[in-house]
Amino acid sequence: MESSMKFEDFKQNSDGMLTVVTQDFENNEVLMVAYMTKEAFDKTIETGIMTYYSRSRDELWVKGDTSGHYQYVKSLVIDCDKDTLLAKVEQVGAACHTGNRTCFFTEICTEEK
Repeated sequence: MESSMKFEDFKQNSDGMLTVVTQDFENNEVLMVAYMTKEAFDKTIETGIMTYYSRSRDELWVKGDTSGHYQYVKSLVIDCDKDTLLAKVEQVGAACHTGNRTCFFTEICTEEK
């Protein structure tokens, strides 16, 4: 893959990370939200497999290396403020560590009818 922008072109948070919203490329379902460092971004571009930075483990995290549930990049788009990346991926298996397809499965409020 090739990127038309460098990681330095993005507005990173105070920890030098970029927020990433990850969606299924076929149905636009939001699968997860994570973070990238420059190293994670560069590895994602190099391999075509989503690579994030795990804040809890303080290390690079190739999505799927332990679970087999890889995310293959279909497109990466930056928002207008250049501070959030939208990744559209081909998701293999579950995106969530709980085994759910998406990390967004706990409903807390709905419109009353």
